[in-house]
Amino acid sequence: MPKRVLSGVVVSDKAEKTVTVLVERRFKHPLMQKIIRRTKKYSAHDEKNAFHEGDKVRIKECRPISKNKTWYVLGKA
Repeated sequence: MPKRVLSGVVVSDKAEKTVTVLVERRFKHPLMQKIIRRTKKYSAHDEKNAFHEGDKVRIKECRPISKNKTWYVLGKA
């Protein structure tokens, strides 16, 4: 199964070697035909602490690194 790649914005870089990335997806409501935005936060592994709040990054799915961390940062988007 291929690994998913998502892009989003770093909203927190306070933890050591971890960034929190806010990913937004848009879809059309099946009945109302209105565009809806949904957001979700992912914890991603950042080995060198290179990314900071406000950076646009791409994250990729990986093996579990910790309880909540199953993504790592590929680089800037």
